[in-house]
Amino acid sequence: MDCNEMNKEQRKAYIDNLVSSVLKKIVIAIVDILLIFLVNVSVLYITTDGSLLPSPYGTNLLFDYKHCIYLCVVAVALNFAFGLYQSVWKYASIDEVVRCIVSSSLTTLMLFLYDRVFYVYLLNGNAEDKIGFQAYILFFVLQIIALAIPRMGIRFLKNMVDTYSYLKNKNVKRIMIVGAGFMGNFIIGTLRNDAFIHGRPIIAVDDNPQKLRSRINNVKVVGNTSQIPSLVEKYKIDEIVICVPSASNQRQKEILDIAMSTGAKVKLSPSIEDMMSQDGRKRIRNVDISDLLSRPEVKLDKKVCRYLINKTILVTGGGGSIGSEICTQVARYKPSAIIIFDIYENCAFELANDLKRRYKDEIDIHVRIGSVRDKSRLREVCREFHPDVIFHAAAHKHVPLMEDSPCEAVKNNVFGTYNMALIADEFKVPKMVILSTDKAVNPTNVMGCTKRLTEIIIQHMNNKSKYTRYAAVRFGNVLGSHGSVIPIFKKQIAQGGPVTVTHPDITRYFMTIPEAAQLVCQAGGLAKGGEVFVLDMGEPVKIIDLAKNLIKLSGYTEQEIPIKIVGLRPGEKLYEELAMDSELETRKKTANEKIYVTQPMDIDDKKFDEMMNSLKHISVGNVRQKLMKYVPNYTPKANESKDE
Repeated sequence: MDCNEMNKEQRKAYIDNLVSSVLKKIVIAIVDILLIFLVNVSVLYITTDGSLLPSPYGTNLLFDYKHCIYLCVVAVALNFAFGLYQSVWKYASIDEVVRCIVSSSLTTLMLFLYDRVFYVYLLNGNAEDKIGFQAYILFFVLQIIALAIPRMGIRFLKNMVDTYSYLKNKNVKRIMIVGAGFMGNFIIGTLRNDAFIHGRPIIAVDDNPQKLRSRINNVKVVGNTSQIPSLVEKYKIDEIVICVPSASNQRQKEILDIAMSTGAKVKLSPSIEDMMSQDGRKRIRNVDISDLLSRPEVKLDKKVCRYLINKTILVTGGGGSIGSEICTQVARYKPSAIIIFDIYENCAFELANDLKRRYKDEIDIHVRIGSVRDKSRLREVCREFHPDVIFHAAAHKHVPLMEDSPCEAVKNNVFGTYNMALIADEFKVPKMVILSTDKAVNPTNVMGCTKRLTEIIIQHMNNKSKYTRYAAVRFGNVLGSHGSVIPIFKKQIAQGGPVTVTHPDITRYFMTIPEAAQLVCQAGGLAKGGEVFVLDMGEPVKIIDLAKNLIKLSGYTEQEIPIKIVGLRPGEKLYEELAMDSELETRKKTANEKIYVTQPMDIDDKKFDEMMNSLKHISVGNVRQKLMKYVPNYTPKANESKDE
């Protein structure tokens, strides 16, 4: 089908929808006119009969054709003005009833003015024909009934049809709602409005004893959260929706653990923040592994990042999982330009297209391909754009791979960072922030050791440069980043298992990708020069617990997807640290209590130059010996024997 034919079909569909919408409104308006006429007749009968109102009133006015036309025109116009012909009445709520009341009130007021002013004084009508005040009240009540009952009846009939369809369909999921508050009520209403195609709420539970045996949106509260397992079995529940967004993170995790122990599918309601936001995330969502961490996601101070407004930002490694999120976070502050610098073109290309689609002409988005090892290429890019801020995310980060290729880790991580730092100083870039890792603390592997060297480099350059303020951000493991445990576990589960864990006691600190990117952006705003910023990431998490939870979230048991202990990999530690002993004594909290900062070190220029010159001449045979010389707390760790 060519473009012209497509346009013709689209125009035809648009016209058909428009005609259908107009016809529906005309039909509803005609029904309103007939009902208003009926209201007139009813008021006439009641007021002249005298059985319901004590005094008879004039009989001419209510049957006056001018009077009827006037009422119909006014009523329909007011109904239209208050959106009564725009509402989707099968989803009608109290809001629509309020509109009916307001419209009826104004219609009654206009009737009063017509009768008492316009009809008598301007049309020379008979003053004795004025209807009494009781008739106005009666007219008001009857019009509300005439407007509201048919409209609410549509919703009532829809609910009846949906309920009947549900009773006939035995395959509809049976849902338990956890939390009989505002969010629980909202989720039940959402499921009902969707005709229960996503499942039907059967029961609700809540820890408030006063809500026991009450009903929320016609769903009975039958117990508390401790009874979830027994209630799931008793009522044959297929899915549990947890609707307690205001509960503490620890409490939500406790409820999640109880719900996940049942074998039913577990989902979460949107948070209050998502409800208030405009990003459209207002639906029930699956439980994510980040929901099971021992701490809430840290919300960082966005005011600190205002330094990015109208600035030119260069992100090296900008196409990677963290680099791309940095670009996304930076874009929210409306910089003048973002330069995505990466050696891998595909991800950079996709990210640039996404940012251009979202921000159109608000931000200049550029992609430049190149390696941080290439100093002349970095110089070309900085000469072209003259960045105000550089976020250096380009690095080799996979521990086992760098154990096998240690010289490449030094070339890319150490000298790539040094090249970028030198060029930043050469072009007088005000700020440069690099990404480090908790593996840089007392490193046992080449990757961590090279990252410790990058921290030394930026502290040396901060002392040397007159123009650039340098800072580093030390991460824990980033959930969902390329090569992290979660994507690996998900792939293993999809393949039927087993899920491989290196050691039953191995632990790691975790942070989400948005947390990592925000921390980098904030470090640029907080940096005074030479600091290493560290996020308070709570307690470390056992990797085997992550594996068990992910298996449950995927709908399997450990019998179906077994966990296999395979032994520590080369260079891998049982646990990571966020700070060295010397740093613990001097580290301080920033204005954000969740961010710590270590104090800059004094780096001897002569020893630094000697180190960099020596590292230029490394080989596979001597690389670890040289790294141990310049990072004294680096203790290479050989691979341990695998467990049976």
